[in-house]
Amino acid sequence: MQADEIDPQAQAAVARQDRFPLPHSRRGLKFLRLVSRPITWIQNRNPPNVGATVDRTIPGPAGELDARLYLPEGDGPVPTVVFFHGGGFVLGSIGTHDWLCRQLTRESGCAVLSVDYRLAPEHPFPAAVEDAYAAVEWAAEHTDALRGTGDIAVAGDSAGGNLAAVTALVAAENDGPELAHQLLIYPAVGIDEGQRSVRENAGIVLSEADMEWFGDCYYGSDIHRRNPYADPTNAADVSGVAPATVVTAGFDPLRDGGKAYAEQLVGDGVPTRYENYDAMVHGFMTMRDVDRAHEAISDVAGDVVDALGVR
Repeated sequence: MQADEIDPQAQAAVARQDRFPLPHSRRGLKFLRLVSRPITWIQNRNPPNVGATVDRTIPGPAGELDARLYLPEGDGPVPTVVFFHGGGFVLGSIGTHDWLCRQLTRESGCAVLSVDYRLAPEHPFPAAVEDAYAAVEWAAEHTDALRGTGDIAVAGDSAGGNLAAVTALVAAENDGPELAHQLLIYPAVGIDEGQRSVRENAGIVLSEADMEWFGDCYYGSDIHRRNPYADPTNAADVSGVAPATVVTAGFDPLRDGGKAYAEQLVGDGVPTRYENYDAMVHGFMTMRDVDRAHEAISDVAGDVVDALGVR
C-alpha cells in the first residue's frame, strides 16, 4: 500500500505547496482564495493543447454555475466526462484543475465538462451535491451543446471524487441519467481518524487539522456526515451505481477510505478497478512536474475510453 519513501518529484511538489499553509478561519480562507487566482493564472499560461475550450454557465438549483468544456481534436461527436474539482469542499476551481482536465481530454478523446460548484462554509452540504447532480442532469439533456454522443461519465478528485461518487449514487437511486463510468481519484470518502493511512500520513499535504476543518465547514453536523449523499460509504447498497475506477495514493491520509469504498463497490457487485500508487501523495494527479501523474492520467483515461467506447 505504501512505498518505502515518497517519489522524489512528488516530494519536491509537496515542498512547494507547503509554502502556502491552509488557513482554518473564514478570513484566512477568503484571503487564500483571493491570492490563489493570480497564482492559478500564471500556472495556466501555457496549457496543454486541446481541440477547443468553451467557457459558459449552466443552470444550477440556486443560480448559474460556471463551467468549462474541453473538446478533443476532431469534429466529434464524442462522449462527455463531467468533472468536479477537489479542494476540501472549500477551495478549488475550474482554474486549479485546468491542467488535469486538459490532460484527461487529450488522453481519453472525450469532452470534459469541468463544473464549479458552491463552496463551503458559505454553502455547506448539500449545496455542492445539488449543484453536481444538476450539472449531470443538464449534461444528459443538452447533448448538442456538448457536441456529445449522449454517453456520460462522472469524475473528480478528492472532494470532487466524493461528489462524483455521490452523483452516481443519486442517479442510481432516483432513476437519473444513465452513467457509463465513475472515475474517483483519491476520493474524500470513508475517512476515519483511526485508519492507518490517517495515523501514518496526516501532515503530508493534509494534516488532521485540515481534514477536521474541511469536514466542519462542509458537513456541519454528525447527522449530515452519516448521510449517504454526503459520503457514499454510508449507503447500505450501492449495487446500482456505474462501474468505477478508484485511485488512491500510498502516502495519502485518504487512502484507506478510498480503498474501503472500492471494496464496498466490489462487494455489491459493481465492476470496479482499484489502483494504488504507492509512492504518491494526495493531489499528485494535479502535479504537472511529476512523471507518475502523467502516467496515472493516461492509465485512468484508458478506463474511460473502454467504458464510453471512444473510437
